Amino acid sequence: MNKKWLAGPYLVWMIGFIVLPLILIIFYGLSDKSGAFTLANVLSIATPEHRKAMWLSLGLSLISTIICLLLAYPLAMILRKRNIRQGSFIVFIFILPMWMNFLLRTLAWQTLLEKGGVINGILTALHLPVQSLINTPGAIVFGMVYNFLPFMVLPIYNVLCKIDDNTINAARDLGANFTQILFFVWFPLSVPGVISGITMVFVPALTTFVISNLLGGSKILLIGNVIEQEFTKGGNWNLGSGLSLVLMVFILISMALIAKYDKNGEGSTF
Repeated sequence: MNKKWLAGPYLVWMIGFIVLPLILIIFYGLSDKSGAFTLANVLSIATPEHRKAMWLSLGLSLISTIICLLLAYPLAMILRKRNIRQGSFIVFIFILPMWMNFLLRTLAWQTLLEKGGVINGILTALHLPVQSLINTPGAIVFGMVYNFLPFMVLPIYNVLCKIDDNTINAARDLGANFTQILFFVWFPLSVPGVISGITMVFVPALTTFVISNLLGGSKILLIGNVIEQEFTKGGNWNLGSGLSLVLMVFILISMALIAKYDKNGEGSTF
């Protein structure tokens, strides 16, 4: 039996749940309700309300990605310095929240940030002023960072583990201090993991609508919310698909970056 036939189930799955839906999105996005070809759906991203939602999505996604990177890199370095058993247990702690339902994790942050929530309860107990945390862009960033941080930590950690200790020791022997080693040895060698982590955080943060719905109180519309509303409430699949095609550009850019900087799959978490 030819082993290539073992890939048959995956091919059927890929065609049915990836290729065909993608074809439908392209068809609806490039046509009007009568089925005639048009670019109006894609160009509608330039309208004031869609452009505002797009820029806000890009801004919050960029902020969340930067925060994740600043948190993840030192965490990954700490994990790398530990032995295999300890490191594996701590990595397990980072992965554990990912086993919980995404919606439940976000609802947990809603409980923490709401006006009568846990954080304001602690502030009240300490006789500190209550903060308006929920339904703000900051709350959305909190949710993004919490949900997507593991996707930044694991690729960087995976790459750092592959760096030979002799390379670091050689840099020290040549007189390099910690800062020089970090910026001229550690970071350049970990670029594949960094690029992989950035794309794995930025793209889902850009396209999310659940986090902004729950933590933004549906008052802060990101481009993901606009698309979701066009499909579920407006019933305008053509416009929703056209806006989705715009977001697909960012996905293609991320794929190109990974293909360029992580050719050997060093940043893969699996």
